[in-house]
Amino acid sequence: MNKNNSQLATFAAGCFWGVEEAFRPIMGVKSTMVGYTGGTSKNPTYHDVCSHKTGHAEAVQIEFDPAVVSYERLLDVFWSIHDPTTLNRQGPDVGSQYRSMIAFHTPEQEAIALKSKEALQKSGKFKNEIVTDVIPTSTFYKAEEYHQKYYMKIGGGSCYTLPHTE
Repeated sequence: MNKNNSQLATFAAGCFWGVEEAFRPIMGVKSTMVGYTGGTSKNPTYHDVCSHKTGHAEAVQIEFDPAVVSYERLLDVFWSIHDPTTLNRQGPDVGSQYRSMIAFHTPEQEAIALKSKEALQKSGKFKNEIVTDVIPTSTFYKAEEYHQKYYMKIGGGSCYTLPHTE
């Protein structure tokens, strides 16, 4: 995507409500949308994804202006808001829909994401292996409207993400 100098980034890092809220206020992020990706079922619903039969993860698709915020910076936020060493789990949320995943949109994003993951693994910040999948983007299915910008609608919440400050 390169509409008006915009690019897309797609990340899964647990419950999509908290993940969206971590990215939404960042300068250069034009829009966020929560949804489902990485699986095989077409047009899944939240109920379908929670059944563990679709293969989809709860994810956030971000439209951003790379002249204002870099993909590397978005990756820094991604790594800071969850534990990428836990397989199919973030905090109390358990299931494959909560897995850690980067869905790249371009070969450049793939290279940057893999380099970032390798550097983080070598940094010693985590003693366990990083299990984040780095995969090509697939169809992104927008979640039901009540999930979009959920924290803005309800004035906060309790979805698990690690603390992050911009």
